[in-house]
Amino acid sequence: MDFGDVQKLGGLSPFELKDALIQVARESDRLMLNAGRGNPNFLATTPRHGFFQFGLFAMTESERSFVYMDGVGGFPQREGIEARFEIFTKAHEGQPGVRFIEAAVSYVRDQLGLSAGDFIYEMCEAILGCNYPVPDRMLRLSETIVGQYIHQEMIGTHPFVGHFDMYAVEGGTAAMTYLFNSLRENHLLQAGDTIALGMPIFTPYIEIPRLNDYQLVELSIEATPENHWQFTKKELQKLLDPKVKAFFLCNPSNPPSVKLSDEVLEGIAEIVKKRPDLIILTDDVYGTFADDFKSLFAICPRNTILVYSYSKYFGATGWRMGVVATHEDNIIDRQIAALPEATRKELDERYGSITTEPRKLKFIDRLVADSRTVALNHTAGLSTPVQAQMVMFSLFCLMDEPQSYKKAMKRIVLRRKEALYRELGLPLPQDPNSVSYYHLLDLQDIATQMHGARFGEWILTRLQPNEALFRIAQETSIVLLPGRGFGGTHASGRVSLANLNEYDYANIGRALRRMASEFFELFEQEKAGDAGKAKARPAAGGKKKRK
Repeated sequence: MDFGDVQKLGGLSPFELKDALIQVARESDRLMLNAGRGNPNFLATTPRHGFFQFGLFAMTESERSFVYMDGVGGFPQREGIEARFEIFTKAHEGQPGVRFIEAAVSYVRDQLGLSAGDFIYEMCEAILGCNYPVPDRMLRLSETIVGQYIHQEMIGTHPFVGHFDMYAVEGGTAAMTYLFNSLRENHLLQAGDTIALGMPIFTPYIEIPRLNDYQLVELSIEATPENHWQFTKKELQKLLDPKVKAFFLCNPSNPPSVKLSDEVLEGIAEIVKKRPDLIILTDDVYGTFADDFKSLFAICPRNTILVYSYSKYFGATGWRMGVVATHEDNIIDRQIAALPEATRKELDERYGSITTEPRKLKFIDRLVADSRTVALNHTAGLSTPVQAQMVMFSLFCLMDEPQSYKKAMKRIVLRRKEALYRELGLPLPQDPNSVSYYHLLDLQDIATQMHGARFGEWILTRLQPNEALFRIAQETSIVLLPGRGFGGTHASGRVSLANLNEYDYANIGRALRRMASEFFELFEQEKAGDAGKAKARPAAGGKKKRK
């Protein structure tokens, strides 16, 4: 590998740099360990069984129509559907997923107070995918049920006044794309405006504002390892600058995977009291891996847009499912209403084809329309089978009162982190706010813990950040992503604790320790050589011998 290209490759997104690292890692005969990407190798099975069993029932409902035609069915019929569902579940008793969908219908009826028949009908029609999403923002009962899940996981027992609206989207990536676009289209963020980014952060939040489409000015709000990846009061004070239009962050952070402490949450709430116009976008994808998680959406609901994805917690990256949530009474709608008259007329023109009263159109409904370039608003909405699986996932956790699934997920990633540090020969870092989905391996810190501060400083002079990752890939076949690519300030590698088996993380720790030991031998040799040279030199101010 010619490391002369390393600086050039440093300009790539870490997710694109990953491909070059994988190519290097595959050059040897060793097994490549890709600890870079966060796609989990675990998934929730019970709600998937439930989805497929509900699908079988939906098929029996469809096949009640057009019986005289081979291979043709019709829409399910609402009348009598609850009784037919009970007959189906009794006939298939004992099959995987049947008990789950029985319990789900009971929970919807007995705990949420919704019509069991309406729910069964909505799920059948959704799974069959035989109709457009209606309403387009989210199916009616699906929004209620998913809302209960979001409230449980993102708000918990924190006092929350009022209701929130949701838009079902194609994962967190679609949420980001749609939000940046709609904030611009509605003149809430314009070229030259300043947005604050809570660093470290998921790389696209750094890259998107710089695109020619947006041309936003970025202000970093730094969370450092020295402060346990929490924002200091001093950093948060930057948000008081009225030039800062919005504050975007990931909570828990990506990649340190540390949730905001109660103290920091309170600090941000105090900032919002002084800056009631501040828009906050919180990406809480990893919040479900934490105990007693509280989103900024719970603390500052009227200022905050919530983004949540089901991808990681349920092992559902291929489903592409997530939600955007806004409080029914939010400052975004107020800011749109307060725009200059000329701008409001311009927006009247934009949305006038989908409503006779465009000025009453909520931001979240503008988001839906903008996601389909307004003109295609009538065919907007997330695929209905995806919404049905989202509902199954939500009900699975709502009914899991002992939180058995959450405990299992936490146990999986923690054991992998323990295996990594066991083979590194270092104590496991302790942080009550860590959720351990990702972990940042600070190269200097690891070297210092192993062989002292001088070696930690020396290794950074020998291994520049990207070069270190390429050497690790070449010499150990381990792929890590650069921590700096996520806005981190230290030379580090991001390791995902989700996508390999426990013994693989043990192998990673062992390989990194072996590599560090080899560099320490070189360090000792250089130190000995320097000492020898120093002895050979005459003392300062000493006289030369006469010939």
